[in-house]
Amino acid sequence: MLKIGHRGAKGHAAENTLASIKKAIDLGVDGIEIDVHRCASGELVVFHDFTLDRMTDGTGEVSKFTYRELKRLKTKGNFEIPTLAQVLAFVDNRCLLNVELKGHDTAKEAARIIKFYVDKKGWEYKNFIVSSFQEALLDEVFNINKDIPLGVLTENNLESAKVLAKKINAVSLHVNYTMLTEEIVEELKQNYKVFAFTVNNLNPLARIQSYGVDGIISDYPDRI
Repeated sequence: MLKIGHRGAKGHAAENTLASIKKAIDLGVDGIEIDVHRCASGELVVFHDFTLDRMTDGTGEVSKFTYRELKRLKTKGNFEIPTLAQVLAFVDNRCLLNVELKGHDTAKEAARIIKFYVDKKGWEYKNFIVSSFQEALLDEVFNINKDIPLGVLTENNLESAKVLAKKINAVSLHVNYTMLTEEIVEELKQNYKVFAFTVNNLNPLARIQSYGVDGIISDYPDRI
């Protein structure tokens, strides 16, 4: 079972920063989950929200700022917003990277960067999963490069997630842990890897682990 740090190690350091990712690696994770948006100058930046307000000293929509402008901002904990390329260079193929496509127009650039890191930097496709709640983004990645492993995220509708997963030949379903029972996990595992998110407390962690899921995504990967 894979230990996957949520937005790095969100419970220990400011989410989606290099500091959070370093903490996750130091804690011995098997994988790291991050989120990406496309900024106004075209780079994919590693950030969760559509707006800057909650996590930085800036305000407004991430997609309306150039990377040069975003670089001037500081997150909570006084860190910079990294690009996907910076995260990949930092992770340096040490663990699985789950790239969640959050923002609009992220699929094409994510597919390009992943192919570059496979072709030129010694990564393998199996060390990536591209996931999203958004069908259009997953469709686009699937149509660009069928070698990129895809994961379908769902909060509350397993049936539609399974339909999409079949359509795009997904490798995994990423399911809100509150939806899972042992029987559901057993059924899903006939066709897909099952990753449970976001499991932080010890009792749910033990229960979800006992179901035989393939991975758990947690703010506190050291608790798994």
